[in-house]
Amino acid sequence: MDRRHFLAAMTATAAAPFASLAQAQSWPEQAIRWVVPYPPGGGTDVLARTMAEAMRTSLGQTIVIENKPGASTNIGAQQVATAKADGYTVMSADNAVLAYNEHLFRKLPFSPENDFTYVGGMSRFPLALVVNPAFEAKTLQEFLAHARAHPGQVNYASPGNGSPHHLAMEMFKARTGTFLTHIPYRGAAPAVADVMGGQVACMFLDLAAGLPLIQTGKVRALAIGSGQRVANLPQLATLAEAGVANSEVYAFQGMLAPKNLPAPIVQRLNAELNKALATPTVVKRMQDFGMEALPGTPEQFRSMARAEAKRWGEIIQRAGIKLD
Repeated sequence: MDRRHFLAAMTATAAAPFASLAQAQSWPEQAIRWVVPYPPGGGTDVLARTMAEAMRTSLGQTIVIENKPGASTNIGAQQVATAKADGYTVMSADNAVLAYNEHLFRKLPFSPENDFTYVGGMSRFPLALVVNPAFEAKTLQEFLAHARAHPGQVNYASPGNGSPHHLAMEMFKARTGTFLTHIPYRGAAPAVADVMGGQVACMFLDLAAGLPLIQTGKVRALAIGSGQRVANLPQLATLAEAGVANSEVYAFQGMLAPKNLPAPIVQRLNAELNKALATPTVVKRMQDFGMEALPGTPEQFRSMARAEAKRWGEIIQRAGIKLD
């Protein structure tokens, strides 16, 4: 390379950070695409739309929700991992994207640790162990006694292999020394319907879908998988209180963007995310779904997600669960 071309290359390299900074300072100048790796209508979709509406005015731009379900969230996650890091593509990421799939699939088209920018947490909601109202066990201890007396004869439902509900039960089985038979369904709705109908005895159910069913007696909750009791169900004991230690089970959600997103955009998005979590509309919607707000820094969200990946990796390996 001659001196002229060398100087031109050096000038371009030196100017790149300033161009990136200028871009970040003027952001956002167009609509933002928010990818939800699930179909419309579920808890993840509803929360994303609620948050997007709360953030829209402050950001001064439209936020368009794009539902990209499929392959246990891998389709939507791959699209975001390979998108341009300009702040105009973000996504809702949960346990599947950040904690489960790297252990459930032999090969992923992205790395949860290296191919994303962690923006911040949004919510956490515990899972409750529920049974059909006619099931003979009225307490968790009665349920455990029944399961141990009938190994393999108590069936449990889940929305599918590798779902938070499935893995929560695998942890429960490991902690309690019980043998329950898994009946996977294609989605939460048919799984819950069969528990209510008595075709299946029990399941772990997230409060986003299960709270109204518990409150109206369509299913009976035996324990909640949170670290403390939840305000919507103050009478419901935690698994730890009921004698099952080290068994906290919950679903969590946060925001990701493509890797190498400029720091000023990350900081702005994180600030807007935390501000939205404190708005009355979002607070009420989360309370209605039994969710707990999960504000914080990008570093805190990343640290929590990686800790969850380690914790659930051990459960998945022990249970021998694979999705490919």
